[in-house]
Amino acid sequence: MRIVIAGGHGQIALRLERRLSARGDEVAGIIRNPEQNDDLRAAGAEPVLIDLESASVEEVAAHLQGADAAVFAAGAGPGSGAARKQTVDKAAAVLFADAAVRARVRRFVVVSAMGADPAHHGDDVFDVYLRAKGAADAYVTRQDALDWTILRPGTLTDEPGTGQVRLEAHTGRGRIPRDDVAAVLAELVDTSATAGLTLELIEGSTPVSVAVKSVAGN
Repeated sequence: MRIVIAGGHGQIALRLERRLSARGDEVAGIIRNPEQNDDLRAAGAEPVLIDLESASVEEVAAHLQGADAAVFAAGAGPGSGAARKQTVDKAAAVLFADAAVRARVRRFVVVSAMGADPAHHGDDVFDVYLRAKGAADAYVTRQDALDWTILRPGTLTDEPGTGQVRLEAHTGRGRIPRDDVAAVLAELVDTSATAGLTLELIEGSTPVSVAVKSVAGN
C-alpha cells in the first residue's frame, strides 16, 4: 500500500511510519519544515514538503495521487494558541479531506481527540481545540466519497506500548501509549470494514488486531 500521512513529524506519525515501512508499505509524510526530512527518512517515510495552512486543495491532492490511504495526524501542538487550533486542527483537516476526495483516495483515517465536539463549551485554548477537532470530524463524516474512520485516543503517554487496548464507540476516559495508538492506526488503515465508525481508544486487555477486528463492520 501507499499511505500518505499529514503531520508526518508528529510523535504518533513517526511511530506509524516506522510500523508501516517495516511491514513493506510505501509511506509519505507531509511536513512543512525541511529540517525534519532526515527524521522521516529514518522512520522509513518519504518527506513531502507542503504547508497545510497555506496550500490549496489541488496542491495537496497532487501528493495524494495514487495513494491507497490517507491519515490525518497533524496538530497545532500543546503550545499553540487558539488561532492555530482553527487553522491546523480544523482547517487543515478539512483541506486534507477535500484533497483526498479530489485525488480519489477513499480510505481516510483521522487521529482526533477524546471529547472532540463542535458544540463543546468553554473559552480556554483546550476548549477551542476540542471544538476545532469536533468540527473537523463532523466535516469528514459528511464526505460520502471517503471511507473514513475517526480514532479518538485518550490521554497520550510515552510509556512503551503493551499491544493491549480497549477500542469501542465509547470507552470512557483513560490513558493510552502513543505506541499503541500507532499500532491501532496501522490496523485501521488495512481494515476498511471500520469505515463509518468513530472509535475511542484507551489502555485495555485486548490485543490490537483482535480489538480492530471486533469493531469492524459494526
